[in-house]
Amino acid sequence: MFPDDSVFTLNDTLRTIKARRSVRTFTSEEVTDDQVQVLLHAANQAPSAHNQQAWRFIVLRGSKKSELAQLVTTQSAALPRPAAALLRMGAKSILSAPVVIAVANTGDLIRHGTDLFKVEKEMAHDFFRTMEIQSSAAAVQNILLAAASLGLGTVWLGILYLIKDEVLRFLGEPEGEFMAVVPVGHPSRVGSGPQKHPLEMKVKLLG
Repeated sequence: MFPDDSVFTLNDTLRTIKARRSVRTFTSEEVTDDQVQVLLHAANQAPSAHNQQAWRFIVLRGSKKSELAQLVTTQSAALPRPAAALLRMGAKSILSAPVVIAVANTGDLIRHGTDLFKVEKEMAHDFFRTMEIQSSAAAVQNILLAAASLGLGTVWLGILYLIKDEVLRFLGEPEGEFMAVVPVGHPSRVGSGPQKHPLEMKVKLLG
């Protein structure tokens, strides 16, 4: 019923999915503009609700990347110790990576959808907000997988959601559903990755 990991040898896409790791420290080797373009094109090919593509990709290098890391470190001081430690770890990853790609929701789908659907505004807002998050999450996953296919490392710094308003202001984006900050670079080391739970623990078969 549940085949073993040999399924990941069937093609290059499955091999990339299996090989992808979260990488938090990077070498000094640059990520080229061409490589960044590949990641952005892959992200933009993600499925999106009503094909609204309600996302924006912000690429940070050099001083702007360092400023973002400093912002994260500064904001961490106001949070409890566990969250603060994770934010500081995220700041180190941002500094270590030669390039960072941030993904933000634009809110376009929320604005258009609440006018389109003749239901209660609050219900429509929550519905389309969730759809925007799902769409942008798919775009982030495309970045992670495309990077792995190029031999690059990435990490999805979800912890930055705790300071999303501050990050969005820094990025020059309107307040909304902030999705992700993704450092990208050449891994300084690649671990074996966490052990996944057996598939049969996570699947429910009906019918």
